[in-house]
Amino acid sequence: MLLWAAIICIGILTYLLRLSFIVLFARANVPAFVQRFLRFVPITALTAIIVPEFISRGSAIDISFLNPRLLAGIVAILVAWRTKNVLLTILLGMVALWILQLFL
Repeated sequence: MLLWAAIICIGILTYLLRLSFIVLFARANVPAFVQRFLRFVPITALTAIIVPEFISRGSAIDISFLNPRLLAGIVAILVAWRTKNVLLTILLGMVALWILQLFL
C-alpha cells in the first residue's frame, strides 16, 4: 500500500511541476527567439531517446551495416520521409527489423 501511495504522490507532483510551466508560459510573453528554440524541444527529446537504440548492440556501440536495428531505423526514416505516415513508418520499420534479425 505504501508503494502505491508513493507512486500516486510522485505522479501528482510530476503533473503539478509540468503544469506550473504551462501556466507560467501562458501568462508571460515569451520572446520570439525563445519560441523558435522551443519548437525543437520535442524533436530533440525524441532523438535522444531513439538514436541510442539504433546504434547500440548490447552494451557496445555498433554503427556497422551488420546492426539490424540501425538498418531498420534507416528504413523507417526513409519511409517517414517519403510518406509522412506514422503507422506505415512503424509497420515497415518493424517488418524490416524482424527480417534483418533473421538474417544478421
